[in-house]
Amino acid sequence: MFLRTRVPAALLTAVLVSTGVAVASPAAAEATVTIPSFYTPPATLPAADGTLIRTEPLPLALSLPGITGRLPGTATRIMYKSTDSAGQPVAVTGAYVEPAVPWSGPGARPLVVLAPGTMGQGDQCSTSLALQRGLIVGTEEDQLTVSIGYEVLAMYRMLLKGIAVVQTDYVGLGSTDRLHTYVNRVDEGHAVLDAARAARALPNTSITTNSLIGLYGYSQGGGAVASAAELQSSYAPDVRVTATYAGAPPANLADVTAAIDGSELTGALGWSVNGFMQSDPSLQPVVDKYLTDSGRTALRRLSTMCAGDALLAFAGKSSTEWTTNGKSVIDIVKAEPRLKSFIGDQLIGTRKPAGVVRVATGVSDNLVPHGQARTMAADWCDLGGKVVYAPVMLLPTISPLLNHAGPLLADQGAAIEWLGDRLAGNSAHSNCLILPLLP
Repeated sequence: MFLRTRVPAALLTAVLVSTGVAVASPAAAEATVTIPSFYTPPATLPAADGTLIRTEPLPLALSLPGITGRLPGTATRIMYKSTDSAGQPVAVTGAYVEPAVPWSGPGARPLVVLAPGTMGQGDQCSTSLALQRGLIVGTEEDQLTVSIGYEVLAMYRMLLKGIAVVQTDYVGLGSTDRLHTYVNRVDEGHAVLDAARAARALPNTSITTNSLIGLYGYSQGGGAVASAAELQSSYAPDVRVTATYAGAPPANLADVTAAIDGSELTGALGWSVNGFMQSDPSLQPVVDKYLTDSGRTALRRLSTMCAGDALLAFAGKSSTEWTTNGKSVIDIVKAEPRLKSFIGDQLIGTRKPAGVVRVATGVSDNLVPHGQARTMAADWCDLGGKVVYAPVMLLPTISPLLNHAGPLLADQGAAIEWLGDRLAGNSAHSNCLILPLLP
């Protein structure tokens, strides 16, 4: 049973005001709350990808009265049909928010699909629940769980520009029928594209067939929208993507896995391994032969953890503590052809992306390494993609997590302005020609 409380007003108000977002105090705290029944998928799913399965009003934890409605808008919780990497139907949850303020640009109100950064693997970590509850604090299987809806910063900034936003929870995060397939390239890309379809199918919104579509994501979200931009032409040609902001994308999981091992985010290794076995159960015996009892316990615990929990429980630990031969996860992946092939299939940067893509990456980021994100941008340029490569220059710290999170905040305003300009019909010039000269 999870014990969840809404975030204290003073805490989130201070954070959001610092970014220019207007907020009001959240409602009173909630005592014991379980995962709502909304998140349990039906036994039979629709045939068409993006079809709405169910919807319900979603009360926002942070909102205030406006002249034409509550700011920043009116939210709807959604469940929609998608297709996973095995070609099987899957239910995905998320949220659509209709802005209370008008769109000031030309044409119809645009739509942005927001792909969240790393939230965790427990269903209580989903971003759509975080929009409702703000801060989640409690226990699961006698362990602490902590999750904060930090994506509200970017979402509210877009809503206050009059941009409609639909957010995906990804496959298995929130929906209770399976484990979240963390950083699965195809699952994430499909979930992003089908979220756009689901938003367009909602009744009584200002979205039209002429609404331009943008994608926004940082970290896990950056990888998700990068994958979606690559898969759009083959999977969802009806979802015409105008522009994508892909911040700090984990494009090469081999490089990212090596970097996060022993960092504050070591727990993400467990989410990756759990997700791989969810996507391809035949990998289970390959993984099992390397796991110690403590390794199995770590993976089981992580399967119900949020990002805050994992930071508290696994920061600074090494995956060598989980294995029978004392080797790291990445060393085992390199030694096992099945695992090496699976992680190789997750590579992003091998297909020309749709629309124009702004790839932002912190030069000092050594958690989701700068080099592999830059390589993705360069590979897209070589494929004829329209790429705006934006290296973010910040001084390095001793903390990989801060080196990774810093560019998110430092570049967020510029990223949303850039995306808004594209959705207003203004063109962007690729800088592929000078990318070799940039850090």
